[in-house]
Amino acid sequence: MRDRKVLVIGMGKSGLAAAKVLAAAGAEVVVSDAKVKEELTAALQELKDWPVETVTGGYPEIKPGRFDLLVTSPGVPVWAPPLVQASTHGIPIWSEIELAYRFARGPMVAVTGTNGKTTTTALIGQMFRDAGYAASVAGNIGTPLIQEVAQQAGEHLFVVEVSSFQLEWVDRFHPRVAVLTNLTPDHLERHGTMENYLATKARIFRRQNREDYTVLNYDDPEIRELARQTQGQVIFFSSSHTLEKGVFANKGNICIGQEGNLIPVCAAQELTMPGRHNLENAMAAVAVGWAMGLTAAQMADTLRSFPGVPHRLERVAFIKGVEYINDSKGTNPESAIKALDAFQKPIILIAGGSRKGDVDFGAFAEKIQEKVRELILVGHTAPEIKETVLKTGFCRVRVVHNLEEAVKTAAGLAKPGEIVLLSPACASFDFFRNFEHRGEVFKKLVHSLV
Repeated sequence: MRDRKVLVIGMGKSGLAAAKVLAAAGAEVVVSDAKVKEELTAALQELKDWPVETVTGGYPEIKPGRFDLLVTSPGVPVWAPPLVQASTHGIPIWSEIELAYRFARGPMVAVTGTNGKTTTTALIGQMFRDAGYAASVAGNIGTPLIQEVAQQAGEHLFVVEVSSFQLEWVDRFHPRVAVLTNLTPDHLERHGTMENYLATKARIFRRQNREDYTVLNYDDPEIRELARQTQGQVIFFSSSHTLEKGVFANKGNICIGQEGNLIPVCAAQELTMPGRHNLENAMAAVAVGWAMGLTAAQMADTLRSFPGVPHRLERVAFIKGVEYINDSKGTNPESAIKALDAFQKPIILIAGGSRKGDVDFGAFAEKIQEKVRELILVGHTAPEIKETVLKTGFCRVRVVHNLEEAVKTAAGLAKPGEIVLLSPACASFDFFRNFEHRGEVFKKLVHSLV
């Protein structure tokens, strides 16, 4: 990178981390953002002691000779002017994970999918750490991968959560193990069609070879078909099929099937995380561990103790016989459906938020009719969800003005032995910065009930 002219687009976490690493490597760095200076006070303050040029309120002109490389942030769509201009002029464009891959010293396990990727990534990382490996968890899960890579001097294992946005601009990115958990409609405002969305996800294994492994969900037909496209060794996982080779459930146990042998790992009921979807996440993690040489006993130890991740079926409190669950990470209907399926007790559901593209709430409404005793709606999508739910014959619906009112209403309705579940099925940008902010506010409101 020394003396190369690099434009970093976006002053979010990944853009700032990329700019610092590039500057430290001797590149001539310009960092730009479409937001105006007043909106970027914290980012500009963070960069003030670094030898980088900053451009706010737009982007510098992209032309040959001006820049050798563009590094773009996940939030910048492919049709953004600087990316279009760079493509026109043949200037390379990398995502932050592509940049990080080129700096990394050690193999990578990369996890993508519509749902489950955060839990699966965190679980895999914990498995390797518990087994004594030097392993970091980074990427879309929170810490920019380039930041983590820069901090590790020796051989290291990087377990990376990868979003479809981050996969749009990869070239040499080559994980030792690539995982695809599942695929349901999401981010179609960005990708346009499910075909484009699937093709973007499949870029995770594009550079793999026969020494690598591709872990695929056998129960998802579109994911299963990707086995024809990868050059890696395929390991399937399934919660509903017996597999000759792969990870599956057998007589209540998570098992590994290989060359006619059946290797038990642990009982499914020993998982601390509820729900069938978490059983699938655990199986995906076991497939990775098995590919990378962990023993069944090592993996079982972690599976029996791993508590899950914040904001995903997170147990918040038990108040007057009522359990409060934070699933703020349930930002689409399919994720919220899985949350509802995770429990057998009566549920008081808090849902609603901001819209994510062209979302259909039909299946979510049917699941509400099946699993929910009382529904409390909040946010911009509340009227639409209410209308869809009423068509199923479910009429125990309340629309409130904010999350505080929702929590108080739920507490008033819930009876001992029931669950108050926040699983919005929507994004959080109507009232909150992100789903983490929404989840933290929910937890504070719940604790204030005591």
